[in-house]
Amino acid sequence: MVTKEEVIEQYDVEPMDEADNVDLSEDDLDNGSKGQLIKRAGQLRDRRNELNQMASERASKRDDLNAKTREKVDEAQEHREQRDELNEQVQEHKDKRNELNAEANELFDEVEELKQDLELGSGKSIEELEEEIEDLEFRQQTEVLDAEDERELIEKIDDKREKLAEKKEKVDDTSELDDLVEEAEEVRSEASQHHQKVTELADKAQEHHNQMIEAYREADDIRDEADEMHELFVEAQEAADRHHEDFVRVQKRLRELDKKEEEEREDERAEKREEEKEEAEEIYQKFKEGETLDTEDLMKLQKTGLL
Repeated sequence: MVTKEEVIEQYDVEPMDEADNVDLSEDDLDNGSKGQLIKRAGQLRDRRNELNQMASERASKRDDLNAKTREKVDEAQEHREQRDELNEQVQEHKDKRNELNAEANELFDEVEELKQDLELGSGKSIEELEEEIEDLEFRQQTEVLDAEDERELIEKIDDKREKLAEKKEKVDDTSELDDLVEEAEEVRSEASQHHQKVTELADKAQEHHNQMIEAYREADDIRDEADEMHELFVEAQEAADRHHEDFVRVQKRLRELDKKEEEEREDERAEKREEEKEEAEEIYQKFKEGETLDTEDLMKLQKTGLL
């Protein structure tokens, strides 16, 4: 199982240093000055952007790994399909081989039955009989025998010659047997060819099976790496989101401070207008009483709309 550290090293992933993250406490938010908050907002924004960039790079590498995983799965599927196709051919040749072997067995059974009918399998072979006759004739020619032994030897030779003639006659009548043997051997040969194809195709099917297993194994390994890369992406994205949330909180606090300052300025302006109005009313009262007003007093009356 691959580790996060191995993925970081293998794919040259920039590690996330927690020390570079920017913290924002409630005390900072509630009691920090406007200048301090503006500075903190800048730090949060910059770190957020760095983390978003980091998350984007990790997501890209994760997507690349997922794509490689799919490629390996597709490769494994191709090997699976080729294996299955070859196995179908193997089964076809097996069926044909078995069918031919069964046919050959039936033919060879017929051969044996025919041999038994012709009695070719019983007694001595033609070669054995010919050899025995040759030995007996040689003995007749080279040994000095009395009349009785001579007669017995001649009878043996004649007997074996009769058997030899019978055997040869039967063999001469075995053209049907020869044809049957030839047919059986041809069928057996064809069955052997199918068996050879079974072996060849089965070996190829096994190769594709092994390649399929290897491709699936590689896909699993790459998927594990992609999962770890996703965890690294989530780590960076969550940190970026937290910095963004804190940035938004600071911005909201700054708007509150701006609003408070504006309200305070408005109160000051209202108070000043009220003071100016009271002063203008006093000047106007003096004007009505006949006092002479200078230019400044006249301008104050005009400003308040009393003149």
